[in-house]
Amino acid sequence: MIPYGRQSISQGDIDAVTRVLNSPWLTQGPVVPQFETSVAAACGAEYAVACNSATSALHLACLALGVGPGDWVWTSPITFVASANCGLYCGAQVDFVDVDPASGNLCPLALADKLVEAAKTGTLPKVIIAVHLCGHSCDMQALAHLTRRYGISLIEDASHGIGGHYKQQAIGSCYYSDITVFSFHPVKIITAAEGGMATTNNAALAKTMSQLRSHGITKLSDEMNRPDEGDWYYEQQALGFNYRMTELQGALGLSQLERLTEFVQQRNALAEVYHQRLSQLPLQWVDPLAGSVSARHLQMLRLDDPTLRRALFDRLRGQDIQVHVHYYPVYLQPYYQQLGFMPGHCPNSEDFYRRILTLPLFPDMTTSQQNWVCEALEAALI
Repeated sequence: MIPYGRQSISQGDIDAVTRVLNSPWLTQGPVVPQFETSVAAACGAEYAVACNSATSALHLACLALGVGPGDWVWTSPITFVASANCGLYCGAQVDFVDVDPASGNLCPLALADKLVEAAKTGTLPKVIIAVHLCGHSCDMQALAHLTRRYGISLIEDASHGIGGHYKQQAIGSCYYSDITVFSFHPVKIITAAEGGMATTNNAALAKTMSQLRSHGITKLSDEMNRPDEGDWYYEQQALGFNYRMTELQGALGLSQLERLTEFVQQRNALAEVYHQRLSQLPLQWVDPLAGSVSARHLQMLRLDDPTLRRALFDRLRGQDIQVHVHYYPVYLQPYYQQLGFMPGHCPNSEDFYRRILTLPLFPDMTTSQQNWVCEALEAALI
């Protein structure tokens, strides 16, 4: 089976993890802070906070921004469920903003209309989570213009996006947002086996996220509320979680980060081959914004005729090609329908979902594997 995504592990990665296994520190050692510093530097952000998953990082980001019961969190329906669930974890209510019909990213025009209506009813969101689908940046300048006008915090869910750029700024620089979150799941651009990271330029947000990821505990003497009782003493100052990244994960992530540019270049080169080879087929590519550089986590297409999608999916899977669909609109999930969401809530998102298909794309994909995918698509659609 040709997978839709797969990690690329080098001997350097294996050596980095082995060094940690032979060290005194398997968790809470020096490697995770090195990984944080390196990611922050790569993105041009002031701070980075590593977690055991991007879901944890999204949860911490919402908490740090003060999301709680009575608040609203808005996000895109075309995303993994974690982008919405993080608001529910905080006790907030979640709603969805329709997407741009071509990119699948949160639509600034739909957001502007929704904000006008919410302002009338006093239901403006506390936080908006913009999702960079496929690694393609949202129109962050337009989104930031709206959120700043209404005093709303903005999180970038860049789980697909490390290594990308928007308007000369690296994804994760937080030039347009309060916090950016990355994922290091094995199918992502770089992997830490599992793991996530939040970047920010706000010292207070970084401090809150750091403390909450480790039970709300601090061991720093200048943060203590009580006199320091000795080297064993720590204080729990908030109700936090065990969201820490291990040193093994940090070592793998740090080693993978050295190949980030190489991975993004390989992914973009493979995408270009797809574009040139399949340009005559009845489909449209889900492409990044002009002037931006995508990390190309997913190679997604939109079929002109959505009725062909299921048969095409089954046919390609039958030929050992692991095509996929990213994503079923979150509010149509049974759990969210129990909360009152109904079909038709975001029409563009539902139409986008019916047309999309994800093709295999990963750095170590061979020419023969990509030819196999192209030939199968040509045979099915011509």
